[in-house]
Amino acid sequence: MNGNSSSNEPGFKGSIVFVVDDDASMRDALSNLLRSVGIRVETFASTADFLRQPKPEYPSCLVLDVRLQGASGLDFQAQLAESNSNIPIIFITGHGDIEMSVKAMKAGAVDFLAKPFREQNLLDAVSAALQVDVRRRQVEQQFSDLHARYQTLTVREKEVMGFAVTGLMNKQIAGQMNLSEITVKIHRAHAMKKMCAKSFADLVRMAEALGTGQSR
Repeated sequence: MNGNSSSNEPGFKGSIVFVVDDDASMRDALSNLLRSVGIRVETFASTADFLRQPKPEYPSCLVLDVRLQGASGLDFQAQLAESNSNIPIIFITGHGDIEMSVKAMKAGAVDFLAKPFREQNLLDAVSAALQVDVRRRQVEQQFSDLHARYQTLTVREKEVMGFAVTGLMNKQIAGQMNLSEITVKIHRAHAMKKMCAKSFADLVRMAEALGTGQSR
């Protein structure tokens, strides 16, 4: 990562890195390093201070010290997971060992860096973590858009779509719903249009993503 790539990579605009470390000198060093390559940073002396920070609406990641006063960084990682916080975490520690790093990575950490670490290693880890959050937000936005389109369907259109994606023909759906075949065709066409499905296979993939069953 060079001085320009971090803040100008696609999807990184407005991104921010949060640092939680009870060592003031470490917070300052990390803040200066990240700011030197154009990344916005906010630092916190405790996890409690970090939790008071409003949840960002843009890509972010957390650089978290393993050893903190009170609950450990690993405990805080578990706490965030329980609260459905998906912020990518990079652990740093001066007392780490293999067991701790394995536990952190299995729980979803992006990286685990033992102090003293190379500045470039930290920058690379931050870049990877921000990329993870960019992708996660893109997927969540796509699902949100898909769900919003699904909610524009009438009850009948949802029912027809539910039957259709299971492989039933229009005539079979008509029999199941006690409708005429032409009415089923109309509902199916409307569902395809409202869902912005380019093909029937596309509609099936949408239904799978939404988890819709036979009828809704």
